[in-house]
Amino acid sequence: MKIKRGSIYNMDKIRIGIVGYGNLGRGVQYASAQNPDTEVVAVFTRRAPETVKTVLPVKVEKYEDMKNYVGKIDVMILCGGSATDLPAQSAEVAKLFNTVDSFDTHAKIPEYFAALDKSAKDAGHLSAMSIGWDPGLFSLARIYFGSSLADGSTYT
Repeated sequence: MKIKRGSIYNMDKIRIGIVGYGNLGRGVQYASAQNPDTEVVAVFTRRAPETVKTVLPVKVEKYEDMKNYVGKIDVMILCGGSATDLPAQSAEVAKLFNTVDSFDTHAKIPEYFAALDKSAKDAGHLSAMSIGWDPGLFSLARIYFGSSLADGSTYT
């Protein structure tokens, strides 16, 4: 699949947008600050932007205004909740940007994937979902342990 903006490997920095600014959003901003090849361009919120106090200086914009950042942001990190925020936002944001999220409602992953995959493919974007602890790193650990302990039982 061709990424519309070109390869991130020929850029000086990966330009990040953060959607939602709770604990995850703050964590993404701190993590970006520790990686010199990334920069947070803006935070997007459904709250009044002037009420959002970021841990490091960055623009805070209305959620509806993210469309003004097409071409200025390489990837949106979606930091909303899995119960209501991500199902409503992810496919919509994937129409405009490459995305990464931490969707973790296991029972709804197939339907979430289908909606996100269609939206991203139709727009020529990439979307990585369920990137977190569980599912995510914990799932990989289960695969590794399951492959080395072939007669073991898996409970999740």
